[in-house]
Parts: sequence; structure tokens; C-alpha cells
Amino acid sequence: MATARALLIGAMLMLLAGCSEEPLPGQQLRSHECLQNITLDKLAEHISHCDAVVAAFPANPSPLNDRYLLHSLAGNEAAACADIAKASSLARQIPANSLDPQLRNDLKLRQELCRRGKS
Repeated sequence: MATARALLIGAMLMLLAGCSEEPLPGQQLRSHECLQNITLDKLAEHISHCDAVVAAFPANPSPLNDRYLLHSLAGNEAAACADIAKASSLARQIPANSLDPQLRNDLKLRQELCRRGKS
């Protein structure tokens, strides 16, 4: 279980590393920037930045889904699972054909991981 989670997190970080871009100075927050340029030695800073992204997009489940990964990397499973519960609740309010299928799959998988972790 922990090994599968570690592999999933590692794979996601590798995929995200190639897709990052630096925001321009003074540019507004974007809903997809929680996982840009992640380094484990600055994880607390990344979580703090992601907190601002989540606050800026309160009805968008995507930043919460991203922050789940950051909390998981930090070992804070309770916060990670709380984010996924909130993201899933928000996703249920979005018409099925309007929500990114990958996000829907991520939420489903991560909810299952949280349920298994509590048993």
C-alpha cells in the first residue's frame, strides 16, 4: 500500500517536472500552479503557495487535488485526505462531461487510498 502510493507520487512528480513554467512577476495565480517546480527541500513553501491557489479558486477541485499530493509527500495524510474529500465534493457539483476525466480518476483513486489508510 505505501509502496504503491510512493510509486504513484514519484511517477506524478516525474510527469509534472517536464510540464512546469515560471509565472511572470506580478501575474495572478492560476489554478494549475500548485505543482510547478516542486522540490522536496522546499515542500513547506510549496504547500503555503498552494494554500493561496486553493483560496483563490474555492470552487475548483483541481488545486485541492494537487495539494493532496503535496500533503502526502510531507507525510500529512489527514490533511491530504481532507483535501480529497473536499475536492470530490466539489467535483460532484460539476456536470460529468465538464470535468476532466483524468481529474475524476485521480479523485476516485485517492479517495480509495484514503479509505484504505483508515482501515
